[in-house]
Amino acid sequence: MDAIDKKILAALQVDGRLTITELAAQVGLSVSPCHRRLRELETNGVIQGYRAIINSAAVDLGLEVVVLVTMRREDSDTVAEFERLVAEIPNVIQAQRLFGDPDFLLRVVCADIADYQRLQDQQLGRLPGVGRFNSTLVMRHIVRDRPLPAQI
Repeated sequence: MDAIDKKILAALQVDGRLTITELAAQVGLSVSPCHRRLRELETNGVIQGYRAIINSAAVDLGLEVVVLVTMRREDSDTVAEFERLVAEIPNVIQAQRLFGDPDFLLRVVCADIADYQRLQDQQLGRLPGVGRFNSTLVMRHIVRDRPLPAQI
Protein backbone atom coordinates (compact mmCIF):
# COMPACT_ATOMS: atom_id res chain seq x y z
CA MET A 1 0.00 0.00 0.00
CA ASP A 2 1.48 3.32 -1.03
CA ALA A 3 0.70 6.95 -0.24
CA ILE A 4 -2.00 7.21 -2.92
CA ASP A 5 -3.82 4.14 -1.56
CA LYS A 6 -3.71 5.75 1.88
CA LYS A 7 -5.17 8.96 0.42
CA ILE A 8 -7.98 6.95 -1.15
CA LEU A 9 -8.74 5.29 2.19
CA ALA A 10 -8.63 8.59 4.09
CA ALA A 11 -10.99 10.28 1.61
CA LEU A 12 -13.49 7.40 1.67
CA GLN A 13 -13.53 7.32 5.47
CA VAL A 14 -14.67 10.93 5.45
CA ASP A 15 -17.21 10.45 2.63
CA GLY A 16 -17.90 6.94 1.39
CA ARG A 17 -20.31 8.31 -1.21
CA LEU A 18 -17.68 10.08 -3.30
CA THR A 19 -18.02 9.37 -6.98
CA ILE A 20 -14.97 7.87 -8.63
CA THR A 21 -14.44 11.22 -10.40
CA GLU A 22 -14.50 13.13 -7.10
CA LEU A 23 -12.23 10.58 -5.44
CA ALA A 24 -9.74 10.68 -8.31
CA ALA A 25 -9.59 14.48 -8.11
CA GLN A 26 -9.01 14.41 -4.35
CA VAL A 27 -6.12 11.95 -4.59
CA GLY A 28 -4.54 13.40 -7.72
CA LEU A 29 -5.20 10.59 -10.19
CA SER A 30 -7.17 10.23 -13.37
CA VAL A 31 -10.39 8.21 -13.10
CA SER A 32 -9.16 4.92 -14.60
CA PRO A 33 -6.11 4.37 -12.33
CA CYS A 34 -8.11 5.54 -9.31
CA HIS A 35 -10.88 3.05 -10.12
CA ARG A 36 -8.33 0.25 -10.55
CA ARG A 37 -6.75 1.04 -7.15
CA LEU A 38 -10.16 1.25 -5.48
CA ARG A 39 -11.19 -2.17 -6.84
CA GLU A 40 -7.87 -3.65 -5.70
CA LEU A 41 -8.39 -2.28 -2.18
CA GLU A 42 -11.87 -3.82 -2.16
CA THR A 43 -10.72 -7.16 -3.60
CA ASN A 44 -7.87 -7.44 -1.10
CA GLY A 45 -10.25 -6.82 1.81
CA VAL A 46 -8.71 -3.51 2.86
CA ILE A 47 -12.08 -1.88 2.18
CA GLN A 48 -14.61 -4.23 3.72
CA GLY A 49 -17.77 -2.42 2.68
CA TYR A 50 -19.78 0.77 2.63
CA ARG A 51 -22.66 1.73 4.88
CA ALA A 52 -24.79 4.56 6.15
CA ILE A 53 -24.33 5.64 9.76
CA ILE A 54 -27.78 5.88 11.32
CA ASN A 55 -28.73 8.05 14.29
CA SER A 56 -30.00 5.35 16.69
CA ALA A 57 -32.24 7.77 18.60
CA ALA A 58 -33.97 8.76 15.36
CA VAL A 59 -35.08 5.14 14.87
CA ASP A 60 -36.25 4.65 18.47
CA LEU A 61 -33.09 2.92 19.69
CA GLY A 62 -31.91 5.76 21.90
CA LEU A 63 -30.64 3.70 24.84
CA GLU A 64 -27.14 2.28 24.48
CA VAL A 65 -25.78 -0.18 27.01
CA VAL A 66 -22.24 -1.46 27.41
CA VAL A 67 -22.46 -5.02 28.72
CA LEU A 68 -19.40 -6.68 30.22
CA VAL A 69 -19.74 -10.46 30.30
CA THR A 70 -17.73 -12.76 32.53
CA MET A 71 -18.02 -16.42 31.62
CA ARG A 72 -18.58 -19.14 34.19
CA ARG A 73 -17.52 -21.83 31.71
CA GLU A 74 -14.84 -21.10 29.13
CA ASP A 75 -14.45 -24.38 27.29
CA SER A 76 -14.18 -23.94 23.53
CA ASP A 77 -17.64 -25.37 22.74
CA THR A 78 -19.40 -23.08 25.23
CA VAL A 79 -17.52 -20.00 24.04
CA ALA A 80 -18.20 -20.83 20.39
CA GLU A 81 -21.92 -21.28 21.10
CA PHE A 82 -22.02 -18.04 23.12
CA GLU A 83 -20.37 -16.15 20.24
CA ARG A 84 -22.72 -17.70 17.66
CA LEU A 85 -25.82 -16.79 19.65
CA VAL A 86 -24.62 -13.26 20.43
CA ALA A 87 -24.05 -12.68 16.71
CA GLU A 88 -27.72 -13.54 16.09
CA ILE A 89 -29.11 -10.86 18.45
CA PRO A 90 -29.93 -7.79 16.33
CA ASN A 91 -29.70 -5.36 19.26
CA VAL A 92 -26.05 -6.30 19.80
CA ILE A 93 -24.32 -3.83 17.50
CA GLN A 94 -20.80 -4.71 18.55
CA ALA A 95 -19.27 -7.67 20.36
CA GLN A 96 -15.64 -8.27 21.27
CA ARG A 97 -13.88 -11.10 23.03
CA LEU A 98 -11.36 -9.72 25.51
CA PHE A 99 -8.23 -11.02 27.21
CA GLY A 100 -8.59 -11.20 30.96
CA ASP A 101 -11.68 -10.31 32.95
CA PRO A 102 -14.30 -9.60 31.70
CA ASP A 103 -14.38 -12.04 28.80
CA PHE A 104 -16.63 -10.12 26.41
CA LEU A 105 -17.72 -6.54 25.75
CA LEU A 106 -21.07 -6.01 24.06
CA ARG A 107 -22.62 -2.77 22.82
CA VAL A 108 -26.38 -3.05 22.79
CA VAL A 109 -29.05 -0.62 21.59
CA CYS A 110 -32.65 -0.61 22.82
CA ALA A 111 -35.64 1.69 22.83
CA ASP A 112 -35.56 2.25 26.59
CA ILE A 113 -34.67 0.61 29.91
CA ALA A 114 -37.75 -1.65 29.83
CA ASP A 115 -36.72 -2.85 26.37
CA TYR A 116 -33.22 -3.58 27.68
CA GLN A 117 -34.64 -5.49 30.63
CA ARG A 118 -36.64 -7.69 28.23
CA LEU A 119 -33.52 -8.27 26.13
CA GLN A 120 -31.50 -9.16 29.25
CA ASP A 121 -34.19 -11.50 30.58
CA GLN A 122 -35.19 -13.18 27.33
CA GLN A 123 -31.96 -13.34 25.34
CA LEU A 124 -28.75 -12.24 27.04
CA GLY A 125 -29.56 -14.01 30.30
CA ARG A 126 -30.09 -17.28 28.46
CA LEU A 127 -26.72 -17.34 26.73
CA PRO A 128 -24.62 -20.41 27.61
CA GLY A 129 -21.72 -20.31 30.06
CA VAL A 130 -22.37 -16.82 31.46
CA GLY A 131 -21.27 -16.20 35.03
CA ARG A 132 -22.32 -12.58 35.31
CA PHE A 133 -23.22 -9.42 33.43
CA ASN A 134 -22.19 -5.90 34.33
CA SER A 135 -24.32 -3.40 32.40
CA THR A 136 -23.57 0.30 32.13
CA LEU A 137 -25.76 2.87 30.39
CA VAL A 138 -24.02 5.17 27.92
CA MET A 139 -24.61 8.78 28.95
CA ARG A 140 -23.28 10.35 25.74
CA HIS A 141 -20.70 9.73 23.04
CA ILE A 142 -17.51 11.74 23.06
CA VAL A 143 -15.92 9.99 20.05
CA ARG A 144 -17.98 7.77 17.78
CA ASP A 145 -17.29 6.03 14.49
CA ARG A 146 -14.04 7.94 14.03
CA PRO A 147 -12.06 7.15 10.88
CA LEU A 148 -8.79 5.31 11.35
CA PRO A 149 -5.80 7.62 11.93
CA ALA A 150 -4.24 9.32 8.92
CA GLN A 151 -1.11 7.15 9.01
CA ILE A 152 -3.02 4.10 7.73
